[in-house]
Amino acid sequence: MASRAPRIHVAADFRVGGDVVLPEGAARHVARVLRLGPGAPLTLFDGAGREARAVLVEAGRKQVVARIEAVTAGLGESPLAVHLGQAIAKGDRMDYAIQKAVELGVAAITPLVTEHGDVRLKGERAARKLAHWQAVAASACEQCGRATVPPVHPPVGLADWLAGRDEALRLVLHPGTAGALERAAAPGAAALLIGPEGGLAEEEVAAALAAGFAPLALGPRILRTETAPVVALSLLQSRFGDL
Repeated sequence: MASRAPRIHVAADFRVGGDVVLPEGAARHVARVLRLGPGAPLTLFDGAGREARAVLVEAGRKQVVARIEAVTAGLGESPLAVHLGQAIAKGDRMDYAIQKAVELGVAAITPLVTEHGDVRLKGERAARKLAHWQAVAASACEQCGRATVPPVHPPVGLADWLAGRDEALRLVLHPGTAGALERAAAPGAAALLIGPEGGLAEEEVAAALAAGFAPLALGPRILRTETAPVVALSLLQSRFGDL
């Protein structure tokens, strides 16, 4: 059985017969880790919904080049567009939340600054973190087969994020409540708010409810902040999406 062609994210204009120079990280992975040479098949995607069947024509130390053989519309997008507002978590926890949210079809992610959150990002550190999180999202798309990379927006305060929400279904995870999904009609878009490890402050929950969010509990146990979006998105996709 032939092995699956590696999927590589390349933000480029795909044209049949045209050549695409792979970015440094992808080039290193293809040439040095996978040790692929000219003639090896690749699947490229532009992050904006297009996918290309390609073949390596150069795999040297200085550059790796693929030639486009066919271009198609990508698959893997959910009919339910979920905007995830995720309280910023430390280190690998935030990476995990973003990675799994992308695998579960999320349409956009906004890292949130909350009262009980213990991560504060400013200036150059914030820019580096944002670039890292967007790379995590792109890598997740390579793995799961999506051709559209969901944007990871710059971190904002919770109040600012709430003010911009107009999705038909808006949910905030809050222990001790139930029934929000059972009562909801099928939406085209949804907003999902996940608090930090210490939970949202009472004032923040009240602000979410005032912004049209319905409270949602995920059973009798308290989930970690990086686990909660996995469970909540699975439920949303199962009921309104494509799981």
